[in-house]
Amino acid sequence: MKLLIPLLFAVFVITACAPMNAATEAMVEETSKEIKVQTAEPVLEATAEAMTEEASNSPAWTNSDLVNIKTGETFKLTDFAGNVVLVENLAMWCSSCLKQQQQVKLLHEQLGEDSGLISIGFDIDQNEEAEDLKKYVENNGFDWVYTIPSLEIVREIANLYGANFLNPPLTPILIIDRQGVVHPMNMGLKSAEDIKLFIEPFLSEGM
Repeated sequence: MKLLIPLLFAVFVITACAPMNAATEAMVEETSKEIKVQTAEPVLEATAEAMTEEASNSPAWTNSDLVNIKTGETFKLTDFAGNVVLVENLAMWCSSCLKQQQQVKLLHEQLGEDSGLISIGFDIDQNEEAEDLKKYVENNGFDWVYTIPSLEIVREIANLYGANFLNPPLTPILIIDRQGVVHPMNMGLKSAEDIKLFIEPFLSEGM
């Protein structure tokens, strides 16, 4: 049952905001199968402390293969070990996501090129295509890495940090520190200054 609510929410968010395609239909079908075998366990509320503790044990999604939509190259978040990594979950249809990315852009301008901060855009809408995302990124002048994570990665994020991390309008952001520990930020639009205050302790580590 632990995975049930995040999975249901992921299906709701993704299918409510875009027409169903083969990938979405497969997700619905697979989720329905899981519902049938996960009905007896109690629902447990995950505390922030529990989420951080669980996420700190090198979650698999940080070591999973991703594709840079700009270059076509395969990479993993662990490739950026030793840096502070900002992961924003987004969708191209989401106006709040666009505003959040503009604040991330401003943050990078304020910090400079040698800050040790790496940004990764996670397009979590399984209906959206890499080629469209590439145009979206170029048109908006966002010069960091973007990728469309697999369904398995999306599910793991929901399981570890909660279903809200699959709701793009809530502008979910995860910060991975230099030791690989994942720190979820609060939901809602965050200014460049908000993010800067949050990540400054992590940027200062190991310097």
